[in-house]
Amino acid sequence: MQTAADLRNLLNKIDHRGYPAYKDTKGMYQFPGYVLSIDHVQGDPFASPSKVSVIVKGRTADFPKELYIQTYLRTALQDELTRQFGRQAEQFAFKAKGSGKSGLISLSRPGQEVLERTCCQIEPKTGDITVRMEIGFPANGRTINARELIKILFDFLPVCVGKALYYKNLNGKRLKEIADLAEDQQYIRSHLEEMGLVAFIANGSILPRESGISSRPMKKGIAFVSPKEMEVTMELPHRGAVTGMGIKKGITLIVGGGYHGKSTLLKALELGVYNHIAGDGREYVITDDTAMKIRAEDGRSIQKTDISMFINDLPNGKDTVGFCTEDASGSTSQAANVVEGMESGARLLLIDEDTSATNFMIRDELMQRVIHRDMEPITPFIERIQELYKEYGISTIIVAGSSGAYFHIADKIVQMERYIPRDITDRAKKEAEQFPVLSVPEEKAKIPDFHRCPKASPAFKGQDRIKMKTLGREAVQLNRETIDLRYVEQITDSEQVTALGYCMRYAQKHLLDGRKNMREIIKELEEKMEKDSLAGLCESSSNIAPMAMPRKQEIFACFNRYRGLRV
Repeated sequence: MQTAADLRNLLNKIDHRGYPAYKDTKGMYQFPGYVLSIDHVQGDPFASPSKVSVIVKGRTADFPKELYIQTYLRTALQDELTRQFGRQAEQFAFKAKGSGKSGLISLSRPGQEVLERTCCQIEPKTGDITVRMEIGFPANGRTINARELIKILFDFLPVCVGKALYYKNLNGKRLKEIADLAEDQQYIRSHLEEMGLVAFIANGSILPRESGISSRPMKKGIAFVSPKEMEVTMELPHRGAVTGMGIKKGITLIVGGGYHGKSTLLKALELGVYNHIAGDGREYVITDDTAMKIRAEDGRSIQKTDISMFINDLPNGKDTVGFCTEDASGSTSQAANVVEGMESGARLLLIDEDTSATNFMIRDELMQRVIHRDMEPITPFIERIQELYKEYGISTIIVAGSSGAYFHIADKIVQMERYIPRDITDRAKKEAEQFPVLSVPEEKAKIPDFHRCPKASPAFKGQDRIKMKTLGREAVQLNRETIDLRYVEQITDSEQVTALGYCMRYAQKHLLDGRKNMREIIKELEEKMEKDSLAGLCESSSNIAPMAMPRKQEIFACFNRYRGLRV
């Protein structure tokens, strides 16, 4: 390993030379208290920035082991260090001048959710910390400006490292509070099952967000208060007794007038699969971490999915046990989404009437009389929802604003009134007695076939490199194929989409052999990420992309929306 002095001498030597000479800097350099690793050097000042990492030994960083001994604690600490380092780096971004991306100092910018990221990783045994960032190596035109890079690497970066990665320079009390919150959140999450719950929302939570483009809490937002009939209390390890609304397993219906908070509540439950930072307002909104938001998705690709539980005997004789289409309708897409959710191991489905296909969700009593069951290929969700729970243990939470059809079969009915929930189960059930009960199929549905065994796409054969591009949170592109993820609504960060792209690329090269089914493939991917972290998906340890951990459910969703999937 070379020294910091060696790097300084090299930079002085290549100053004013052509930009490609920067590539000579690639390597590791010992700085006081940390190692600087220049992992990948950009080709010119207008290209993607250079990748640089900092490694601080555990004994130097000196964080107490109790802050990172458990996985959930380590994720919380890594998240906080990322935020701290980012705040420091922002002060120095573009303070070094030059053309193109010269002077850029950038790393992951976490939102309200706490996610494991490649940006900052703590080695659990030693406590060694690695922080990865992008730096725009300065240039004048396409000529090296080494003096400005010396300013970044020798003046700016040491300040960022010292203020963000050394325990002695951080607020120990704040770090302890972050760890305590993570432990309390984990306690709730791990006790949902034994309490017979699928979700918990603490009293005092702030669910409304600042705006449609901001996930920060609304100022002066109405605090959540549980109906007395649904209150449960948990004794948390650090905060102590916390009371809130416990949503039990089974079928829960959320109703109410427009703009009273139905969808706001559902959105909080969707994102309750992740932990949130202190001050978010949803710190104690905890949902079963397998929960899946289900919606209609016109135009999506479906490859050999067994939707026969909901759709059968199509007039054109099309197979619904191995259903394929490049342009799904609302009903077929939602049916596929439910079945794929089952395949992914979801124990809770979250559905909003506003984004559902009406003919998939319900058929009222009059329509059943006029159009006989024998003439309708769709078995609506309302006729299978109890079967999903009783036979498969899958609960459902539905938001409904216009149809009362689910009143008969719901176990709990909650009315949102000015963002405050009311338990109206008894009253709604009594009113429902005056309306006819919908008939349900006499026969139970056959267990869906989950034995799809995808093969590697021929588009990638003979190619060593699969080009990948992330399009925000909306899509990932593999070579020329775009996987549309706009309606996979529980993706919360573009870096999760990047990780999904790497999952797809790794699977294409190593896992899709036509013998493993989807569950086996994704289990192997999870094991790979658990063993080698997200960085293990990258082909080169010197060019690790900024990624955030996706859930198993989103990995399934990405595979299922890949039009090039060969099953």
